[in-house]
Amino acid sequence: MVHPAEGQRGLAAKPVGGPRRTQPAPSNQEQIIKHHILIIGSTGLVGAAAVEHFSRIQDWQVTAVARRTLPFPDSVRQLQIDLTDKSACVEGLSAVRGVTHVLYTALYEKPNLVASWRDEEQMATNLSMLRNVLDVLDRAAPELRHITLLQGAKAYGLHLGPTPVPCKERAPRHPHKNFYWLQEDLLRERKAHRGWTFSILRPQLVLGTVAGTPMNIVLAIGAFAAIQRELGRPLCFPGGAYGVYGASDSRLIAKAAEFVGTHEICGGETYNIVNGDVFAWKDIWPGIARHFGIEAGEPRPLCLADAMPRHEEVWERIVTRHALKQTSLAKLLDRSWQFADRAFGYGFEYPPHSVLDGLKLRSHGFNEFLDTEDAIAYWLRRLQEEQVLPH
Repeated sequence: MVHPAEGQRGLAAKPVGGPRRTQPAPSNQEQIIKHHILIIGSTGLVGAAAVEHFSRIQDWQVTAVARRTLPFPDSVRQLQIDLTDKSACVEGLSAVRGVTHVLYTALYEKPNLVASWRDEEQMATNLSMLRNVLDVLDRAAPELRHITLLQGAKAYGLHLGPTPVPCKERAPRHPHKNFYWLQEDLLRERKAHRGWTFSILRPQLVLGTVAGTPMNIVLAIGAFAAIQRELGRPLCFPGGAYGVYGASDSRLIAKAAEFVGTHEICGGETYNIVNGDVFAWKDIWPGIARHFGIEAGEPRPLCLADAMPRHEEVWERIVTRHALKQTSLAKLLDRSWQFADRAFGYGFEYPPHSVLDGLKLRSHGFNEFLDTEDAIAYWLRRLQEEQVLPH
């Protein structure tokens, strides 16, 4: 779908609400709050990175919403709400005052992850969750100025077959059913009668640190490497044939959420948000093996979703020897083994390339970028420092 502002490439980005201040205020000086962001889905990869990002900016107040809590800074208010429960949304969100921005990252996935991407019940649940939030904010957030909604590469039909290289936002909507279009249409319908605006961010292959999420590729890589090392095996790439991909660091997505929420040019726009480079798993795999001090070995296709859950006892040995957080392999990885199989192209003789064009957001003034191989190494170190993975 092409929107009117699509032709604004190259225009200067106009900030909303004054310049950004990233240095913390002195402890003896009262903090000035200009923005209050509600981060929905705060315990996911993007949500947690966004909480970390916005809580460091002195003129932003952060309220985090999820079904569970994480050890966020004391300045962050956390609300435990099941978004599928309308009454719980009313009770929990009605008391939040002064919300100016919303970052909506919440996601409902079924146990069979990949199959659920075509499941109409999954789509209906995701739509209902957003509607429950908007219904409360319509009444409780008169100061709301901007909503940022997350989509992803599946907007281009990546899960259905080959896509253009690169995928661009100006392409017409891919003609398949998905909750992205349902949520976007709901926002456009509500926007016509409200004073706020919205932007859509489309990342791909999100890199982050939160355990127990259904699509954590970095944690799947780290756990796979740790188990292979424990078993005395080389770290053979378990996926399919050669494919070219892109990725999105969750820190970068958080910065982009701040940018689109505070610049007028971004109102009503959809943006791919990617690190800015492309890669092939087989080419960066030796560096991942070196990170864990083991040999890469020759590629050897392996269905991780089938094979890795059988190594629960091996993981228990690793946890004990390295004094890691006491978490079972099943709880730690959730459905991320399924996601890793898909991301690595397992089972595909010719895996479809996945490359999203990130120029539109940069042409509107957002100039951040990251090296994907460096980003994977960063998150592996974070997981090791947090005693989730062994050093």
